[in-house]
Amino acid sequence: MKISYDDEADALYIRLLEGEHEVRTVRLTDEVALNLGKGEQLVGIEVLDARKVLGHGELPKLLSENLKYSVAT
Repeated sequence: MKISYDDEADALYIRLLEGEHEVRTVRLTDEVALNLGKGEQLVGIEVLDARKVLGHGELPKLLSENLKYSVAT
């Protein structure tokens, strides 16, 4: 999983699957969209206006729990 943020666009993307995938986009709201790949597998989640949607003006802290695998930096 990879989480990336574009400060200029205020857009957050959570990539759940690595590699190239042909996806279709399903909009949940004007700000939140899901990218679905083959077999309706969730490839990624896009959040526009991320500060407003996720953090009420600022990005929230990222907290991970119960990870069984090492985290690459």
